Amino acid sequence: MKLRVLAPTHVEVDEDVDKVIAEAADGAFCLLPRHVDFVAALSPGILAYYWRGRESLLAVNGGTLVKCGEDVLVSTMAAVAGDDLGALRRAVEEVFENVGDRERRAYSALVKMEADFIRRFIEFEHA
Repeated sequence: MKLRVLAPTHVEVDEDVDKVIAEAADGAFCLLPRHVDFVAALSPGILAYYWRGRESLLAVNGGTLVKCGEDVLVSTMAAVAGDDLGALRRAVEEVFENVGDRERRAYSALVKMEADFIRRFIEFEHA
């Protein structure tokens, strides 16, 4: 099978695989080459994939998985690769902590823009 994991700005994984293990809201599942085609909404968690017995791990922040023929496509907002669960946990904490900071700054800027818009609108009504 061909696994492609797509993030908003880049392709995180583009590899041949023998097996993919992922988790949806109703539990974990395993995909093998002759598995039926389907779509799943992924839960935030670990996506494991295997090629010739070698395991690779990828933390995903939810997303959508589509299996169609030999292609497995995953679309996610954030993904972090790691060699083992300990290293993956540290990488996830670092990446998602940075995402949290960016979201807080963006929210703060949005609140300021909304307040400025309302102030200008009120000034316009009274002019």
